[in-house]
Amino acid sequence: MATGTLTIDLAALQSNWAALNAMSATETAAVVKADGYGLGSGRVAKALAAAGVRQFFVAVTEEAAPLRAALGPGPVINVFSGHMDGDTQMIADLNLIPMLNSPEQISRHKTALPGHAYGLQIDTGMNRLGIEAYDWSPEMAAEATLVMSHLACADAPDHPANDAQLKTFLSMTAGLRCPRSLAATGGTLLGPDYHFDLTRPGIGLYGGLPFEAAQSVATVDLPVIQTRTLQAGESAGYGCAFVAEKETKIATVSAGYADGLIRAMSGKATLYAGDTPVPLAGRVSMDLLTVDITALDHVPDTLQILGPHQTVDQLADAAGTIGYEILTSLGPRYKRVTK
Repeated sequence: MATGTLTIDLAALQSNWAALNAMSATETAAVVKADGYGLGSGRVAKALAAAGVRQFFVAVTEEAAPLRAALGPGPVINVFSGHMDGDTQMIADLNLIPMLNSPEQISRHKTALPGHAYGLQIDTGMNRLGIEAYDWSPEMAAEATLVMSHLACADAPDHPANDAQLKTFLSMTAGLRCPRSLAATGGTLLGPDYHFDLTRPGIGLYGGLPFEAAQSVATVDLPVIQTRTLQAGESAGYGCAFVAEKETKIATVSAGYADGLIRAMSGKATLYAGDTPVPLAGRVSMDLLTVDITALDHVPDTLQILGPHQTVDQLADAAGTIGYEILTSLGPRYKRVTK
């Protein structure tokens, strides 16, 4: 087989949710947007539902269709982007709860779907989505299922924006009788002051920072399809970016930036043959990597780029990005296996 294998550890996913759930006395939902952070929203949502999740969040209404098909009619599916023009039929058909982000969305929703449930998202300082303080009135939440906001700097516990947003959230929601939510993964780790009635972890479920205790959920093994020996002075890959300083054994591996292994990790990433690290040699191309396996005494069938020796965040560090981008970029060519 000439494609990589992406193994998804559903037991680790469930354990990560259980660990985050144990950190608060409130309900713990799950964010499964971007196709379950690249791992398949249907499969991860079913596993999380089996672990006890009853509320899920997606970014846009279109993401809810496969989720509802996998979960059935029971669990709640909330939509961060709210009720956009053209969303009405899908919101109704799939029984979604939009997090309304503006007075215009509130008007659209109540006009198009009178009596249909909705939540509200308010802006407490991130300046991205949500009802602004100058538009906000607590009366808007009289029939809301949830009032939420989102922290901009929760992955930096000492950042002053966290306390500032908490104070703004408390002020804007004072006296409300509906449930409130402020914390995603980072906010959950900030402690009970940020938990309110519902936490909604995302990246931490999938093994990413800032949840340092998270178990790894994704493993990626890539097949070796050819090897060759370079002499000193010979190069490998586009642009002759890797030049051998001595006799070097190169493995050509089937994966590239079309599979989410972004070009920025060229010459920087590390793969593993069992416990042995082997460096990426030269540029990442669309479909292939060249890897220096000189240190090995055999040619392995596969090399691992995500797994017990390298987390998504460690790989992301090599590429100058974040674990979110690595996970959500994993392409459709992988054979996806669950365990």
